[in-house]
Amino acid sequence: MNEVGQSELFPTLGETPSVSAPLADRMRPRDFSEFVGQDDVLGSDTPLRRAIENDKLPSLILWGPPGSGKTTLAGLIARKVRGAFVPFSAVLSGVPELRTILKTAKQRQTVSGQRTVLFVDEIHRFNKAQQDAFLPHVERGEITLIGATTQNPSFEIIAPLLSRSLVVTLEQLSEEAMSQIVDRALTDTERGFGAANLALTKEARSIIIRYGNGDARSMLTALEFVVNQAKSSTAESVVIEPAAVQVALQKKVLRYDRDGEEHYNLISAYIKSLRDSDPDGALYWLARMLEGGEDPKFIARRMVIFASEDVGNANPQALLIATAVFKAAEVIGPPEVHINLAHGTTYLATSAKSNASYVGLKEALSDAQDLGNLPVPMHLRNAVTSLMKGMGYGKGYRYAHDDPKAKEEQGHLPKELQGRKYYRPVQDTEKLTNEEDDEVSW
Repeated sequence: MNEVGQSELFPTLGETPSVSAPLADRMRPRDFSEFVGQDDVLGSDTPLRRAIENDKLPSLILWGPPGSGKTTLAGLIARKVRGAFVPFSAVLSGVPELRTILKTAKQRQTVSGQRTVLFVDEIHRFNKAQQDAFLPHVERGEITLIGATTQNPSFEIIAPLLSRSLVVTLEQLSEEAMSQIVDRALTDTERGFGAANLALTKEARSIIIRYGNGDARSMLTALEFVVNQAKSSTAESVVIEPAAVQVALQKKVLRYDRDGEEHYNLISAYIKSLRDSDPDGALYWLARMLEGGEDPKFIARRMVIFASEDVGNANPQALLIATAVFKAAEVIGPPEVHINLAHGTTYLATSAKSNASYVGLKEALSDAQDLGNLPVPMHLRNAVTSLMKGMGYGKGYRYAHDDPKAKEEQGHLPKELQGRKYYRPVQDTEKLTNEEDDEVSW
């Protein structure tokens, strides 16, 4: 297959890369036994895996962070599909090239009955009007679309295309998955460095894994650079030490998350310090995370969650402060963003606390799951047509602005749940009562 945009874009997709290709390309899995880190969606007995193996693939939107395996998965599909497989990049090519591919796909189906699997990398780069071009071809079965994106499909992909596709979410690779990938690269004698007379110390290997930060491509690129630097040595065998890795990567990586659990231990200690209104403990654990190189956005995201889960309506301003800190983390880099994080940390730690909203939501979710689709009471329905009005939609509804008693006397739950109370605020924590907190501006 050598259609528009394919040969120059993905010369090795679905094929074995040459020895001169980058390590990250050479080490792409050749079959599902080598594909690690996404077992929830691609395990041996998952519906998607069976669909791929049986060539019953629906249109897909692959959503995940960089280096999580989107293009690799497309390559595995290319090996399995019995129709034509055409890669296409929304970055390198445009709508005219796409029209040519779609026209060829239509002719292919008409002449031979063969379908075309079209892989569109960075599909979110097409605007919504351009995405419309796929619809008729997907509907007629001329193409099976596989779109890859790092952006939330709910916002970047048009609804008609989403409704005709299965959204597959690929998660950032875990440290365990990254460890398997780096070990395979170090031991594979055909595509990796298994034939080279070198070894990495445990700490050097750990630094490279952490450097990748869940991105397999980034990690393998770093590993290749470090190994090539070490291979320039005249020694017969080389042991790569942590200092050599740090010099090669020009980045000092502190000992953090060394055993795969410190990351979770520190954020847990931080959140619990906030919950217990201990600003000193929270600042210490914040400092530990920052010194270890934790992503400020990760910490700020947890602050936003905490502002609603643990502070809630005891101080609604907390959510605004936490959201502002997250925005700062997006636009301001270290070390200045550390000041913003400290600001938000001390604010949340010294704020009054209430989890009433969170608890109420969990109880409501439990009822929604247990009781199913309870009908909306007729008086709460909106009669948008005369037919609906005649059926009783909106009948008996009392407008609270004209009838204040309606707020208490008019039911707003299905009859099966009448009288249920989800939101039970504790009055003395729903507002500040401690005069010792006067220095904190609400």
